Amino acid sequence: MVEDELALVDKRINEFWNKFTSTDTSCQMMGLRGTNKESIKVFAEKMSVKLKEEERMVEMFLEYKNQISRHNKLIQEKKDNLSRLIDEVKGKKQELEVLAVNIQNLKEEYSRKKEIISSANKANEERLKRLQKSADLYKDRLGLEIRKIYGDKLQFIFTNIDPKHFESPYMFSLHLNEARDYEVSDSTPHLECLAEFQENVRKTNNFSAFLANVRKAFTAMVYN
Repeated sequence: MVEDELALVDKRINEFWNKFTSTDTSCQMMGLRGTNKESIKVFAEKMSVKLKEEERMVEMFLEYKNQISRHNKLIQEKKDNLSRLIDEVKGKKQELEVLAVNIQNLKEEYSRKKEIISSANKANEERLKRLQKSADLYKDRLGLEIRKIYGDKLQFIFTNIDPKHFESPYMFSLHLNEARDYEVSDSTPHLECLAEFQENVRKTNNFSAFLANVRKAFTAMVYN
């Protein structure tokens, strides 16, 4: 459009020049001069309007460019936040996997310990049953009584040892320690040889021989 206007002005100038060179009258010159001024004024007004429109277009373009820049910045921030969330989720997932493995290991360890404790309890029950059978036998033949006392201990009480006092008790206590071995204590009257008897019964596991040796030791103490 601007080029067309310029071409029109150039055409009019050429026409003016041709008329000027073809006539010599002042009236024609004044008329042409007025026409030329009016054309230039109209052209200037149109150019001013065009420039204002172009300025508005530039402003709109810059504003649109700024909006796109802000929009891209928001998109990048959202992408960064999403990336951080994904990393956090992956970290939590790994923690849960490790926790699940630890829980499984604890369950297996608990199961193993439960089996060990169960086996130990069964073994103790069997030993106590054997002791109870021995107690019934020794009570009839040797005057031996076995009582369960505090601390999961068994108290062994011998009678019929002193001929002058058949009812006089000779006793000691026994329990199973943490290593599941026999441990003897609280001898009345005190026997120095109990420690030796304890070691023998731990090695041989012959509890009948152990009781017989303890009774013999009490008897020897009476006759000495």
